[in-house]
Amino acid sequence: MTETALVQPHSAPSVDRGGGLRAIEQRHARFDPRALTVALDGRYAPIRNRMRALLSEPEFAYRYGLDRHEDREQVLEWTRRLAQEGIGRIALPAPYGDGNVGAFVSALGILGHHDLSLFTKAGVQFGLFAGAIARLGTQKTYLAAAASLELPGAFAMTETGHGSNVRDLETTATYDAVTDELIIATPHDRARKDYIGNAAAHGRLAVVFARLMIGSEDHGVHAVLVPLRDRRGRVAPGVHITDAGEKEGLNGVDNGRIWFDDVRVPRTALLDALSRIDHEGRFVSEIESSNRRFFTMIGTLVGGRISVGAVSVSVAKSALTIAVRYAHCRRQFGPDPGRERLLIDYPAHQRRLLPKLAATYAYHFALDALVEDFASLTDDSQAIEIRAAGLKAFATWHALDTVQAAREATGGQGYLTVNRVASMRSDADVFTTYEGDNTVLAQLVTKSLLTDFSEQFSRSVLVAAGRYALRRIAALTETVPFVPARRPRNVEDPDWQLGLLRGRELHQIDALAARIKKRVDSGISAFDAFTEVQDHVLAVARSHVERIVYEAFVAGVAEVQDPATADVLQRLRALFGADRILADLGWFQEHGRLSAKTATAVRKSVGSLAAGLAAESLDLVNAFAIPESVLAAPIAISSNNDTRKTAS
Repeated sequence: MTETALVQPHSAPSVDRGGGLRAIEQRHARFDPRALTVALDGRYAPIRNRMRALLSEPEFAYRYGLDRHEDREQVLEWTRRLAQEGIGRIALPAPYGDGNVGAFVSALGILGHHDLSLFTKAGVQFGLFAGAIARLGTQKTYLAAAASLELPGAFAMTETGHGSNVRDLETTATYDAVTDELIIATPHDRARKDYIGNAAAHGRLAVVFARLMIGSEDHGVHAVLVPLRDRRGRVAPGVHITDAGEKEGLNGVDNGRIWFDDVRVPRTALLDALSRIDHEGRFVSEIESSNRRFFTMIGTLVGGRISVGAVSVSVAKSALTIAVRYAHCRRQFGPDPGRERLLIDYPAHQRRLLPKLAATYAYHFALDALVEDFASLTDDSQAIEIRAAGLKAFATWHALDTVQAAREATGGQGYLTVNRVASMRSDADVFTTYEGDNTVLAQLVTKSLLTDFSEQFSRSVLVAAGRYALRRIAALTETVPFVPARRPRNVEDPDWQLGLLRGRELHQIDALAARIKKRVDSGISAFDAFTEVQDHVLAVARSHVERIVYEAFVAGVAEVQDPATADVLQRLRALFGADRILADLGWFQEHGRLSAKTATAVRKSVGSLAAGLAAESLDLVNAFAIPESVLAAPIAISSNNDTRKTAS
């Protein structure tokens, strides 16, 4: 197969495929993949194209067989190049940067096609470290140095004993009124800072999250700037750092553990945008509520979670591009000896890859919409935080499922490091537990739905939550009337699919609120009641996220002007919706939402949509516009994989 035939099958000459169900060259694409790329890139096309061009440069070529030290130094040099290109300053406020948060997240998203250690290193340095200083501090002294990588930094939040539960971190920052200093201390080993990026080798300054103690009063978790090393790399007095050790993946990131032995820093090292210690040693904050102050502080994580969600979509795109391209040139079996069929022509292969391709498009539009809303915020919004938590959790789960499907779809070739799928799986695995454990984030989403964004989970809120869910169901029936299950339907209709997804979500919220209230009424604490029904809690989160992803897909398609592009996106939308309904078919039938006949129609729809889109799947993955040198998998580069030479 020629490279032109692989990348642009609609313009290739006819070739005898030896019995394939459909010859690639006969599948005339009804859309231009370049127009689809434009639709996907949206307003951030300039930064996305700039990143693609940058990562295509020889300097960013992959190197294999590196030891841990070499890998880390390679990633450091790549990160330094990003800084030289100004990527580190994109999100920072003027005059230190462009103040374009959306462009920054979009730039990080493109890194997901390349090396995930680079994404992580850049995210820690430019997003978390520099971002925390910009958002939580009034003094911006270190921002220019952070953006240029002159000052490598760390974001020291997680502790061995406390990960997602930031509120109960145990590192302390005790104010000494005599010396006007803060004393940073690790009270015991489980309070050590753990898994901190940039700590083991490169970091010189850390944003350390610690309990602010003034006298006998605990003012909760605050962020303090603490030196880790001097310019020559010597560890600062009172600081003890060890390497976190070999990991499953991301070995280009120097994760480390940090202990503080009464390290003294000036009072002004406290990042003071939300609260401060005045000259008389008094705690001062314009935010009276400690809960609100805490949630505003950890809002620094929102951008990180959105970035992880976006980069997870890029991982899924890369894995699918490799698997789909391979499926269009790899042959297997056939009706007669010597007449093998392409993998993409097998229905099982189509069902394995095409629904995940549709879901990847759906998550792309959902994350892009979230980025847009996040970038336009002038104030903190808990609604954005909850949305970011849900999309981060389910986008990363989707990415891992997709990479595993791609690995199996590429057989033994996908197990080779050089074909990149195996390394994607190892590197992306940690996405499910960093920037917030996915299971915890999913529960956070459901709790917010139950409490109508209340600040605490209490008996009175449970009652309100039940009423809230009922109000939402009542409102929903005004716009999406219930249609008896026996009535025939077009199962690919967006209103019908969305009605089912909305109905499931609201029914589950109402049922969950009732289950919790029943337990509370029997004397069980609200916390224990919530914990006892965790399976239901997680089901609600999934239903909620799938519904908002579907709505984002519908909205994204509606904005596309080119008819051919909109048509193929509509078919992808229909496949995503039908596949999500099929995945929970038992629930829909159990609750009388689908008849057996309609359920069968949904199942058939998934198969027929997957088969139809398989004919255009090369153009669908090529529309992701991943540069060949960045994709770099030999099985996905046609010049290295002309199967006609070996087919019998």
